[in-house]
Amino acid sequence: MIDFSRGSRSGPKPYAWTMTAPATTETRVSRWSRSLLPSELLEATLRQRSTRDWVVDTLFFIVAVAVGLATLYESWPDHSTFLAVVDIALGTVACLALWLRRSRPVPVTVFALAASLVSGLAGGAAPLAVFNVALRGSLRALPAIVLLSGASVVMFPLVYPSIGDFWPQVIYGALVMIVAIGWGLFTRARRELITSLQTRAEQLEAEQRLRITQSREAERRRIAREMHDVLAHRISLLSVHAGALEFRRDASNEEVAEAAGVIRANAQSALEELREVIGVLREDLDESIPQPPQPTMGLIPTLIEESRAAGMNVQFIDNVTSDDSIPDALGRTAYRIVQEGLTNARKHASAAAVDVTLEAGPPLMVEILSQRSVGVARNDQLQGTGTGLVGLAERVALAGGQLHHGPDDNGFFVLRATLPWTP
Repeated sequence: MIDFSRGSRSGPKPYAWTMTAPATTETRVSRWSRSLLPSELLEATLRQRSTRDWVVDTLFFIVAVAVGLATLYESWPDHSTFLAVVDIALGTVACLALWLRRSRPVPVTVFALAASLVSGLAGGAAPLAVFNVALRGSLRALPAIVLLSGASVVMFPLVYPSIGDFWPQVIYGALVMIVAIGWGLFTRARRELITSLQTRAEQLEAEQRLRITQSREAERRRIAREMHDVLAHRISLLSVHAGALEFRRDASNEEVAEAAGVIRANAQSALEELREVIGVLREDLDESIPQPPQPTMGLIPTLIEESRAAGMNVQFIDNVTSDDSIPDALGRTAYRIVQEGLTNARKHASAAAVDVTLEAGPPLMVEILSQRSVGVARNDQLQGTGTGLVGLAERVALAGGQLHHGPDDNGFFVLRATLPWTP
């Protein structure tokens, strides 16, 4: 079972995910309830009887001995000395064998029924053993057990006629065996149903754990994409202006002050945006989580101007009008595509001209073309890990679109995304 819980703000982990062991049958059932359940439903081994098992087995033994002694008493006039010894010996073993009925149901039943052919003392153990084999034994052995039960029911009144008329005794014995078999099969079906429900509950629990794990991974990827998109753009602007100050040693005080102002503004914006993302993670579940403002297509011109202010040569072709009613979610994806495209162009070829094109479609087409030679290394390039394009591909895929990036026929690097939408 997985417990989603967010730690307190004073705790060492602002967002704590804790996983507990899956609940078994033992942990789901209270202690007093376990004493009322058979060991099979508690996933215990056959040698580990529950409290209920000990009580039931003791009662079975007492009932078997009591019924066997009563039958032995009624049939005693028909006993010879030898037959009395055989009766008592077989009946005693049959009653004691009931303690093994859970682990060896078929052998115990076969012996009890065979003994009950001539043993009145075994007459009490036989129906209980038949009930047990219907409950726990192999169903393929059940027809043979039924035939052996019928033989015992017919044979015993013939050996001991003093117990009563033949046909009433046969009918009485047959009814006892039918009740024992029926009761055993009913109990077996009920336990199998409970076991199947337990198995299904465990499967659902495992599926839930898997879904939660997948949700966690998806949320981590989403947060990683968001932090990359938020920070990569700002930090690349900082790098460009810091590099200009490093290499332009002859810059005037006004140019230095302007570059420093841009660095300060972008650093402050990066800190604010990072604080917004982290603030969402630190909020408690029972509090209202303030959502940071999400960018839309209307902010793309501002993004273009920031890049131009950093010294980039950006040509913006906007063929999207206010009448196109682009969905906000799609507009946010388009904004992130342009942001990542400008960031990559600024990293790898800040002096190259960049064309940004928006076509409303449908589908909405976003294209960033960097007029640089693909594969030509530059000393002033900023190294990247490629995770930005991976995250962008995931974002476009979630929107149902397609992403293409690579050199075109002219050798320029192009980043193109097509995003379906319905007007």
